[in-house]
Amino acid sequence: MSADVQKLFRPSLVLGGLTFLVHLLFNAGYGINRDELYFIVSGQRLAWGYVDQPPLVPMLAAWSYALAGDWLTGFRLIPALALSGTVVMTTEFVRVAGGGRYAQWLAGLCTALAPQFLAIGMIFTTDTFQPISWLACAWILVRLEQTKDERLWLAFGAVVGLSLLSKYIIAFYVVALAIGLLATSLRASLLKPWVYAGAALGFVIVLPNILWQHAHGWPFIELGKAGATGKNIELSPWGFFTQQLLLMGPLAGPVWLAGLWAGARKPAFAVFRAVPIAYVLLFVFFVINHGKAYYLTPIYPVLLAIGAIAIEQSMAKAYARGAFVAAIAISGAVIAPLAIPVMSEEAFIRYSAALGMTPSTTATEHLKQSSLPQHFADMHGWPEMAAKIAKVYWSLPPKERAKAVFAGGNYGEAAAIDIYGSRLGLPPAISGHNNYWIWGPRGHDGSVMIEIGGTREQHLKLFRSAEFAGWIESPYAMPYETHQPIWIERDLKQPMKDVWQKAKRYR
Repeated sequence: MSADVQKLFRPSLVLGGLTFLVHLLFNAGYGINRDELYFIVSGQRLAWGYVDQPPLVPMLAAWSYALAGDWLTGFRLIPALALSGTVVMTTEFVRVAGGGRYAQWLAGLCTALAPQFLAIGMIFTTDTFQPISWLACAWILVRLEQTKDERLWLAFGAVVGLSLLSKYIIAFYVVALAIGLLATSLRASLLKPWVYAGAALGFVIVLPNILWQHAHGWPFIELGKAGATGKNIELSPWGFFTQQLLLMGPLAGPVWLAGLWAGARKPAFAVFRAVPIAYVLLFVFFVINHGKAYYLTPIYPVLLAIGAIAIEQSMAKAYARGAFVAAIAISGAVIAPLAIPVMSEEAFIRYSAALGMTPSTTATEHLKQSSLPQHFADMHGWPEMAAKIAKVYWSLPPKERAKAVFAGGNYGEAAAIDIYGSRLGLPPAISGHNNYWIWGPRGHDGSVMIEIGGTREQHLKLFRSAEFAGWIESPYAMPYETHQPIWIERDLKQPMKDVWQKAKRYR
């Protein structure tokens, strides 16, 4: 094979291109996710921060929606590109670190087919840029070791700063890496100015968001405490570990475990030693603090790359290599429909049942589950809900309609009204959930409110009357979003400003 043909069929280009193609074909399945609706609305009210996330993902979601609208393939182009870029970078990282073509194919394939990564390449999420940014940090550390060019700490700081604008979790990774670096020759950087210049650069990039959090009373800390003290499912160390196997694909387990072992124990892999140390520290930290299992997944492209190099060096026989890659490809294809919408809802339910993968298998929160896993269930029912609420709204007498507002029980309901209901003449929604609470009641006094869920008795504690107005039905949605009553509530008993203070729910 000529050098030009080899470049054309470079593993990184082939796997990155196939990953992008898969997402172009299937990213429009089902519908828009509740979090995406919330991100769009948040980005339309652009700020340096929000209760539950930094500004980057809401900004990009709002821009993408402004350009693509309801064309989901176009709207989700950025997540597809981010995952494809992660696959390309993982494969190229193997090459830069000294791995051959087999190791490149192995690491790239494991990354491309990991269920967690397939899922975040499908929708806008604050996790979209985490794998690629965590990998970039490791890449820079390896280049530092190879070149001894201390100026690379500036690049490290820039990556961390930008990543913090999409999700704060990389801060834990950086702390864990810093501890791990004490076991490597890069600890000498702590005596030189460039590492501190890089830290200063990262701090300057994220400073506007820090100032926003400070100005609003550090709501993200309050949110994190709510997750750690009851919202998230508490996993034992073994349960957390088995979730890692499911999230990354069972047959990828030997690869990243080999990466952990080689990075920690083999002298030839000493350049990577900070990564397995960071992994162990993060694993323990997330288990103790009831973190969700997927919080750890951005570290796996690095471990898959290290493990692929180690396996390439130890697995010499061509048939063994081929059989292992084939097994990973087949198992990845079998599991892929659990992560991206490649089949109808009913077909998915039958398929997942046949595999023994019920929605509760990968659940991360204490919620009653739908017949679909939550990331799919949350793609159902939003336009229909907005249409039902609009019908109730327009049935009101004109004087009541002028004062009426929909009060969402959560940001998904409120955002669905803001996106879909605006086309039907509905005013912007209000909610006490997360950043909607900061946006306030928008001038409404509680004279007339439309709400989903609850009982008449519950609503009469706050209002002088509560009129039943219909049902919300969406069989594939989460249980708390289907077969729920619609209420028209009139005459709030207390001033809205007093009720609003009690309505705050950061979770």
